[in-house]
Amino acid sequence: MIWLNPIRLPGDLCIIEPLSLSHHDALTETVKEGELWSLWYTTIPKPEAMQIEIKRRLELQAKGLMLPFTIIEKSTQQPVGMTSYLNLDAVNCRLEIGATWLQKSMQRTGINTETKLLLLTHVFEIIHCNAVEFRTNSFNQQSRKAIERLGAKLDGILRNHMVMANGLLRDTCVYSIIANEWPSIKTHLRWLLKNNHHKN
Repeated sequence: MIWLNPIRLPGDLCIIEPLSLSHHDALTETVKEGELWSLWYTTIPKPEAMQIEIKRRLELQAKGLMLPFTIIEKSTQQPVGMTSYLNLDAVNCRLEIGATWLQKSMQRTGINTETKLLLLTHVFEIIHCNAVEFRTNSFNQQSRKAIERLGAKLDGILRNHMVMANGLLRDTCVYSIIANEWPSIKTHLRWLLKNNHHKN
């Protein structure tokens, strides 16, 4: 079984490429738009903490625990966000797609939809994963709706699952897509992109 290695995934709207410290300055500017870190129910790095966050993800990659990416807008070749494969489980051939954030003006443009299409295509068709998870705070309605629009199904809610940076306990909604659902979901995502139905 091939397992995960850093890979570049080009699409029509965006390019998913391995995260690098060279992306630091652009990502720092990107996150300032809309002050994304101020959303209490999610974890997005402040500009001054971007280098720490990039290094944290790269350290997890070195340990085989994460494969982090930068989302590049294709038309400008500029970084507009981050995403990752995480909770990597080679034995059961499953993982989570998460730790994702996107520049405010890039939301609802189709880039998030295409990002998920590229990442899911790779893990289901090249890696042959059995299942892919998505997790989010139960209060993050925008994220939950975006995950549900992908076609992922709610497996359940892990109550008091995490202590957040602000000390609050988080209930985590766990969604998944399983291998036999992928052909229909792939068709659905392509349809969303073709018909400009972008709500995430």
